[in-house]
Amino acid sequence: MERVTGLGGIFFKCDDPKKIEEWYRQHLGIEPSGDGSVVFPWRDREDPEKTGYTVWSPFPKSTKYFDPSRAPFMINYRVANLDKMLEQLRQAGAQVDERAEDSEYGRFGWVMDPEGNRIELWEPPADAP
Repeated sequence: MERVTGLGGIFFKCDDPKKIEEWYRQHLGIEPSGDGSVVFPWRDREDPEKTGYTVWSPFPKSTKYFDPSRAPFMINYRVANLDKMLEQLRQAGAQVDERAEDSEYGRFGWVMDPEGNRIELWEPPADAP
């Protein structure tokens, strides 16, 4: 059985991403990069030489990236094998987006949970932390 291997990111909608970025920077010490996202690096508990990261990123309220979900957030989960995970979800009757996307950051796929929340599944590239 394919399983989630970790949390890849937390994305949320807001009225003013720049204002939110500044508030989080000022009050919580979360320092965004130029694109407004923050990367939290970590080490694998069972193999401390292996690293990874979790992304935090505000999106403008008008974003369509979370569609068809109406939720103001989207959670990204790391997976070892995106194709197997998506097929497993299809076999279980889940609403899986027909497209998967390849990028320099790895492979991405999407599924809706039973309450209509869009979930992003991420298979990092083999050479990625």
